Amino acid sequence: MALAVAAIMISGCSFLSDKLKEASTWSDEKLYEHAQQALSEHDWGLCAKYFGMLEGRAALDRYAQQAQLNAAYCNWKDKQNTAALQFIERFIRQYPAHQRLDYAFYLKGLINSNDELSLLGRLSHQDISERDPYTARDAYQAFKAVVKYYPSSPYAMDAAQRMRYIVNMLAAHEVHVADYYYRRGAYIAAANRAQAALEQFENAPAAEEALRLLILSYQALGESQLAHDAERVLQATFPASPYLKR
Repeated sequence: MALAVAAIMISGCSFLSDKLKEASTWSDEKLYEHAQQALSEHDWGLCAKYFGMLEGRAALDRYAQQAQLNAAYCNWKDKQNTAALQFIERFIRQYPAHQRLDYAFYLKGLINSNDELSLLGRLSHQDISERDPYTARDAYQAFKAVVKYYPSSPYAMDAAQRMRYIVNMLAAHEVHVADYYYRRGAYIAAANRAQAALEQFENAPAAEEALRLLILSYQALGESQLAHDAERVLQATFPASPYLKR
């Protein structure tokens, strides 16, 4: 079975190589037509290659800009995020006044969101908020650019919703870190991370858990007054919190 799979993969790579070699002889118009066809057929790998070839040609006044956007989109759908970001960032840099810049920033946000869990993450029931937050911060900035500079864009409303989701995710990430420190007895570090979550993301749903960890950390440190102050904030902010009954 392994040999059969390997043979299929090799034949597939050979087929793609032959297609690209043939495409290198096509005119810009024919290459664009085939790239659009691959896009419409959701052949993400092929359309990414075709649009990449098209964008790389010198005499491309008619097609270069759209080819960059489509190459970024196809690479993203093909889960080639690094290549997708290279195309979209080059587009934003080269065409700062382009009429589709709102879409470019929106697509950059989608690429950086990486909100689909990997196979390993799904199997281990990994929470998105437990993952590396740096790309999420980049996504937030891209969506923020859409909302701030292009408020009438058709992508603005969805970008705003995704910003709220990212804020909640980042807050949850801080709480995960605080909980990690608390369970290992690093109570000062736990209190600091819980406090950071409350200060940076005060309206996020994770604030309730952050307050719980803050109370427990202060109690473990013998800071009864600080623990009491945090408990009063928990009671005022989340009066129905189950943590108040424990």
